[in-house]
Formats: sequence, C-alpha cells, structure tokens
Amino acid sequence: MVIVERHLRSNLNEALDAFRVAVLHGARQCGKTTLARLVMEERKGSYTTLDDDATREAALNDPITFLAEHPKPLAVDEVQLGGDRLIRAVKQLVDVDPTPGRFLLTGSTNFLTVPTISESLAGRARILRLWPLSQAELAGRPPVAIDRWFGQPARIGPGEHTERRDYLDRVCRGGYPEVVGLASRLRDDWFDSYLETVFRRDLFELTDIRRKAVIPRLLKWAAAATATELNVTSIARDIGIDRSTVVSYLEWLQTVFLVHVLPQWSRNYMSRTVRRPKLHLTDTGIAANLLGIDPAGLIPATATATGPLLETFAVNEVARQLSHSTDRVGMFHYRDYPGREIDLVLERRDGAIVAIEIKATSSPTRGHLSQVGWLRDRLDSIAPGTFRAGILLHTGPQSLTVGDRLHLRPISLLWPTRAVPPG
Repeated sequence: MVIVERHLRSNLNEALDAFRVAVLHGARQCGKTTLARLVMEERKGSYTTLDDDATREAALNDPITFLAEHPKPLAVDEVQLGGDRLIRAVKQLVDVDPTPGRFLLTGSTNFLTVPTISESLAGRARILRLWPLSQAELAGRPPVAIDRWFGQPARIGPGEHTERRDYLDRVCRGGYPEVVGLASRLRDDWFDSYLETVFRRDLFELTDIRRKAVIPRLLKWAAAATATELNVTSIARDIGIDRSTVVSYLEWLQTVFLVHVLPQWSRNYMSRTVRRPKLHLTDTGIAANLLGIDPAGLIPATATATGPLLETFAVNEVARQLSHSTDRVGMFHYRDYPGREIDLVLERRDGAIVAIEIKATSSPTRGHLSQVGWLRDRLDSIAPGTFRAGILLHTGPQSLTVGDRLHLRPISLLWPTRAVPPG
C-alpha cells in the first residue's frame, strides 16, 4: 500500500509534544487510522481500536484498566464508541500524570458534538481535523502557502495549466484514500458501501434518529444544493419534513463530516447582508456519486452541476490547506440584499481579507471579479489596508494580474506539481 504523506502530521506531532491528549477527528475512511498508526510507530507507542467488538466491550466494562494496561503513548481509534465513561477515564489518568502526549484519540464523528460524550477534555486536549486527501498531498507536494496571499503585496503563485477534463476527473474522484486508486466503474460501489456504513455505524447507533429513511434523501438533496445558501424552509418543503427535523438532521450530517457550512461574512460596517450560511458537501466524489454524474456528464456547457461542484471542490481544497496552517484563518461567503455575492472570503485573525471567486470557465475576464472589486473599494474606504487580494480561480491557463490586487489563476494553483519559488 502506498502511504501518502499527510500535511497534518507535523501539527499532530506538535500537539502530542505540548498537550496531554491529542484528538484527531474526521470522516470515516479519510486516513485517521493510517496516520495514527504511523505516529504511534514513530513514537514507539501502542494502538487499539474500538471498532473491534471485544476491545470495545473491554473498554466499556473497565475503562481505567483498559487504558492503563497499554504502553504509552496510546492511540485509541473510534473513541466515540467508548462514550463518556471512557473519555472521563482518560481525563482521570492525565490529571494524575500530566505528561504531554499520553493519548491520541481518533473519531469518525465530531468530538465536541457527540451526544454520548459530555466531557470535552478542555485544557487537556488539542483537537485536529483530518480531511480526505488534498490534491497537493496526492501530488506529493508541500502545502500551498496561503499565508503568502495575505502579504503586502500578496504573493500568489502562477498556477499551472490543467485541462478542463482533468479538473472534472478530480471532482468526481474526490479525496478518500481508498477511492483515488480505484477504476471509475468501482467508485460508485465504494461510495454506496461507505455511506451505508456511516449511516448505520456513526449515525443510527449513536443517536435516536426516528426517520432513518430521511437521512439519505437529505444528503442527496444537499449534493444537489452544494455551493448554495442553506434554506431550511425550502428543504423542509421539498423533502416533506418539518423545519426542526431538517435542522437536527443537518447537524448530524455535519457531525459525521459529510457536509459543512460556510458562515456569512460581515462586519458591523457592512450593512444589508444576508445571514444564511452556504452549504457544501465535504467531498465532491460523494456529491457526484449521489447525483449520478461522471466527468463526461460535466463537460457540456449546459451541465448545471459543473459550476457548483467545481466551487465546492475548490472550497474544500482551501479548507484542507487551512486545516494544517499555522495561521488562524476563517472561511466565509458573502451575499447582500442588492445581490452581490462572493464565493469565498478568507479572514485572518488580524482582519486581513482575501476574496475568492470560483468559476467553471476557461475564458476568465476581469468582469468575473466585479463583486470582489466592489469589496476591495468598500474596504479601502472604511478599513484601509485590510483587503489584500482578490482571486478568480478558473479552468483556463491564464495567470494574470488584471487590476489593483485582482488576479486570475487556474484552480490548480491549489496543488502546485512543482516547487514554487519564494517571493
């Protein structure tokens, strides 16, 4: 098996060096187990998984003894299956012995939102999220230096030309490690089995979801609505369930990392903004599978799914890069009532802004950045120095600066296949 070097590995080692507990959560089959095993081997620690029935029973019956009998550091995989009792046992042990790096806990559900776990390990743990593979990881390249986009002036690499069909292949493949090596005809079978496992093991066993048949329908609706604003009323009407159930079940789809949302970006001086978040599936391979579409079906100019799937693909690539960045950067979208929209707004902790538009066009123009240009001018008048760059990510070959801090770049900017020189 080929091991892909994960960019989050250095962050995970840093967490284990500084905190008593590191929590690594992310979607099932995104690579947590492989990474946990590699790190434990490197640190001469031990590994166990609660996915094994006998192991889980031992952990539930006597969690203190179960945890104490393994050499440290200890990785406990699928820790959500141990519930609150196991997490409290971890807390008890690390309070007695506060040595950094004693436990690495991994889980296929969001550690902070699992109803069977009330103990957060606050002050004792660092929580990291592992996404499916990024395109940079698949290319064997270092992370994209998104922090350079916030410089004055912004330093944005040139990007490399990628054929439109290659983009669409990447969209439909997604980033799950077991999928990237499969023939396209086998991917649908893998995704079908994967979703069935997630529903049964990570949703139906952990919570009281009474209308189980609704969950697959809701996820398929989300795939069709990816890269659009979340309208709960519309979902409730289309699926035929009440609003409160929609809200509850969408939260559960977030808990198992199948969907994520971008909050609306605004500042006090930005008036008339729409407050709805924007919905994205966390992997476009799953989205394409749910929509029953392949790369050939996305090629025609009339294909309505191409734009939203490419936007979600690019947003997810940025999220993957930022998950292991040393900078604290928030991800948002922007829309106001006059109709101005920006696909992605990145805001650094110091208030610096990078605005990104994503278009499924091979013929980009400055006009595609008109809304970003408006935001630049608005911020320049009210908060000078905060707007650093506006970028149009597209499917063509053009890498151009087309105005003051406005740039056209191929989407492949997000995974350089060769080293980008500094500067």
